[in-house]
Amino acid sequence: MTPHAYLCLVLHNHQPIGNFDGVFEQAYQDSYLPFLEVFEPFEALQISLHTSGPLMIWLAERHPEYIDRLRMLVDAGRVEIIGGPQYEPIMTMLPSRDRIGQIHAYSNWLHRNLGVRPRGMWMPERVWESSLTSDVVDAEMEYTVLDDYHFRAAGLSDEELNGYFLTEDDGRVLKIFPGSERLRYTIPFQSADQTIEHCRQFAERSPGAVLTFGDDGEKFGTWPDTKVHVYEQGWLRSFFTALCENASWLKTVSLAEAVTKTPPAGKVYLPDCSYREMTEWALPTEAQATFDNVTHAIADHPQWSDLKPFIRGGYWRNFKSKYDETNEMYARMMSVSRRLKEAETKVADNAAIAEIRDHLYRGQCNCPYWHGAFGGVYLPHLRNAIYEHLIAADNLLSDLEGMNDQTVTAAAEDYNFDGLQEVRISNNRLCAWIAPGRGGRMYELDVRDIRHNLLATLQRRPEDYHRKVLAGASASGAEVASIHDRVVFKQADLDQRLQYDRYARKSLMDHFYDTDATLESVARGEAEERGDFVELPFETKLRRGADRVQVQMRRDGNAWGIPITLTKAVTLEAGSDRMMVTYLLEDVPQDKPLHFAVEMNFAGLPSGADDRYFSDLQGNHLGQLGEELDLRDADGLRLSDRWLGIDVSLKIDRKSGLWAFPISTVSQSESGFELVHQSVCVQPHWIVNADAEGRWAVQIEMAAVCEPKTAVVHQSQAIRL
Repeated sequence: MTPHAYLCLVLHNHQPIGNFDGVFEQAYQDSYLPFLEVFEPFEALQISLHTSGPLMIWLAERHPEYIDRLRMLVDAGRVEIIGGPQYEPIMTMLPSRDRIGQIHAYSNWLHRNLGVRPRGMWMPERVWESSLTSDVVDAEMEYTVLDDYHFRAAGLSDEELNGYFLTEDDGRVLKIFPGSERLRYTIPFQSADQTIEHCRQFAERSPGAVLTFGDDGEKFGTWPDTKVHVYEQGWLRSFFTALCENASWLKTVSLAEAVTKTPPAGKVYLPDCSYREMTEWALPTEAQATFDNVTHAIADHPQWSDLKPFIRGGYWRNFKSKYDETNEMYARMMSVSRRLKEAETKVADNAAIAEIRDHLYRGQCNCPYWHGAFGGVYLPHLRNAIYEHLIAADNLLSDLEGMNDQTVTAAAEDYNFDGLQEVRISNNRLCAWIAPGRGGRMYELDVRDIRHNLLATLQRRPEDYHRKVLAGASASGAEVASIHDRVVFKQADLDQRLQYDRYARKSLMDHFYDTDATLESVARGEAEERGDFVELPFETKLRRGADRVQVQMRRDGNAWGIPITLTKAVTLEAGSDRMMVTYLLEDVPQDKPLHFAVEMNFAGLPSGADDRYFSDLQGNHLGQLGEELDLRDADGLRLSDRWLGIDVSLKIDRKSGLWAFPISTVSQSESGFELVHQSVCVQPHWIVNADAEGRWAVQIEMAAVCEPKTAVVHQSQAIRL
């Protein structure tokens, strides 16, 4: 039989919810537009194109001319539009109702705006579990693309991966294309001839084979160094030319045409998996290092090629245990999803329900829920965007439930799925989430008017790639490298900025330090923890009044081995613009002064700008938020962010020492290793001298004053907090 093959080129273009407008525009100018311009003249070529919902909506608003050109290519049969969940969530993270709803929502959008209803979908990050099959088919999708890595893990050989396969769940049948990892690494990083030769070998071995390339469109211009390589040096044009020159035996087709022209290669049930790199990133850091060391050590073993398909890393869902911050966003999302489901059965206002659902779906965008070669959970603006939409949905649900300035609620439930009960207290201005079982910490504090979680913080923790930072590696060679292989440092001396936190960076974290502890020792994590209150559980009572609620937490613990009872209470009043936090220490020894500190962290207040600053309660500026403060005899502190439109103030009823310092991480992104400001830590601290009964108390009033901000304010007029 004459050698011939089909090549499906599937591009995935994506920008996440919350990414900066300038990033969207730069990617458009560097990748999406030039790719289309190079592709258009090659009339014999076909591609399948997935553009994620956040990006497609942006393109429709900012560059409708791109949408017009795309529609012409669709009408000409040269571009197949691929669908999927509208806001690019990891499908396994969602309840079934939201999986199907997201896919239907985007299919409907594409039908309204491009006149097509997609038959196939992009599987975000190729994260796969067999139970997805039923939901994908129920959402009217016929086929999707995963990696050949999934198929090899199921025991198939490379020689067998010469087409698409069928899989089934609960009687629903789905077609799945195996995207080639080899092609992901040759396109566009090696010469076009190498891709052609790889396809030729397949055609000779399996005439009529279907090969699939499925990967990010950003690697054609947006990934580091690729703009020059792909466009200025002509790689993409040479690749398309080579495809046309070999069209007698290698024909580019859409996924839809491949399904029409070729039969399935067989039936397979795939294991829970993602692409190879993702399975490695999902491992705990120590396990990731072990995995990397072992696989490199045995790479030269004669049987490694036979064993390699069955060796893989972790499971995507474990990002929710690797990063508590991921689990917090996930649990918050699930809470909104459940409340929406309940509201749908009670509320007849379809427009209101549709608006809430859209905010929920936006809050499911996958990018800040994990971390690998991309910034992910380490990027504050992406985390903030998730919370912005989840809080917006929560606000609207609360409106439907009748919340007003007379409403204040308290409830206890295992909100974050850790087997312990958390407490949620809320009025029409603030919503706080407290974990009595984890040191009585406050782990989320939502300012409703500006839809902002002041505790969307991040704990500094070891990452496997920190070994490269400590080694001071540098990139070498002139060839364009995949982002998985590049080593670039965006700032100097990052190895000296590595620091790890023993505890989460949340609020109402109760510390006992030695009396000689300093700002420097606390900021660097070198101050010894002398108490057992930071992480261990508190007994809890909820008190509800007509116009206020209170969470009262008590722990019989110790500091320096001395038994001490610590009670803290958080009080929220209906319509209040403040939250009152009261501490009482009992059984404090008369003959030993104790150094006590209350840690609070505030996220979303960036450093390095004059309009983000500290001031005292009298309004005197004390420096930018990225600076360190060591105040004595202070009665409080204010943190201001004029862009966000918020002033956060702490008013303390007894003179206090007060430390403040920035929390920054050294993290990896596609452009290299970088220092990222995460939050500001504020710690009022005192040398405790008890009264005659061994008691000592302090009250902290925490308030947030918001300015109207059209882009994010929920109500027509901002409410002062």
